[in-house]
Amino acid sequence: MDFLSIINKPIEKEIADFNDFFKSQLKSDVVLMNDALTFLSESVGKMMRPTLLLLVAKSIGNINEKTFFAATAVEMLHTASLLHDDVIDESDKRRGRPSLNVRFNNNVAVLTGDYLFSMALNNTARTGDIRVVDTISVMGRDLPNGEVLQVELQQNGSYSEENYLKVIYNKTASLFVCCCACAVYTAEGCDELVEKFSNYGKYTGLCFQIKDDIFDYYKNDIGKPTGSDMREGKITLPALYVLRTSSNPMLTPIREKLANGIYLDEKEIETLIEISKKEGGVEYANSCIEKYRSLAIESIPKDISEEYRNALTAYIDYVISRDK
Repeated sequence: MDFLSIINKPIEKEIADFNDFFKSQLKSDVVLMNDALTFLSESVGKMMRPTLLLLVAKSIGNINEKTFFAATAVEMLHTASLLHDDVIDESDKRRGRPSLNVRFNNNVAVLTGDYLFSMALNNTARTGDIRVVDTISVMGRDLPNGEVLQVELQQNGSYSEENYLKVIYNKTASLFVCCCACAVYTAEGCDELVEKFSNYGKYTGLCFQIKDDIFDYYKNDIGKPTGSDMREGKITLPALYVLRTSSNPMLTPIREKLANGIYLDEKEIETLIEISKKEGGVEYANSCIEKYRSLAIESIPKDISEEYRNALTAYIDYVISRDK
């Protein structure tokens, strides 16, 4: 099924207009900064977060200039956080192209991220809605909190499903919650709609990150599981499940290392990936995705039209069916 066509159909014109609006702001009077922003504008993704914001807003009212300002602010904050992540993680690819830190350098990448943060603040202010300002500022706080919490838990050896969910809420799901809440505010929806759509955003965001984490257990372009999360000390849901439930003796030294905040070596990473796949870790993670999918769909307000209900259902189905 072509989920993207179902998602985009109700807001086809608005998405095209938003893309033009967004790219029109990726400009600077400083030549080097403008070159970096142009490079970013040529590699924008599917704009999934602004698409969600536009879709929710139109499902309950009209998309307006405030909606565009809010959607631009969210996407700029998201993009800025990715630029900083690529520097921290020493990533060399982003969406199949050289990352900006490789195309230019780390200094330019960090400062371009800072520029986008300031532009996001400007767009947030231009909504003229203190509720939008508050919502986006909370999300901007949650993103780095999630990343630092992840580091703290690694150092303390505090690996648990509860802590994992706290991390992925902050670093991923909070963006989807923010999109949904801002959409309702700019479309002048009621508080009940804010709550319902925010729950939809939360569960969709959790599905998004769990699905992303599962990719790390399977073959990449060179035929091997990437294991990049574990190499960075991140233990995700499939591995957490087997670490909690398995009696496999090969996990004993791995548990001891993790409890002491020690990173696993390559052989241990291979072992943990293999056990996670053989002993139900991936299946468990997929069952969690299905649970959160059901909760997301239950959160869609009953009185919105069938076209938008189908689009919002297709949105989460796209999230969980994607292969990259």
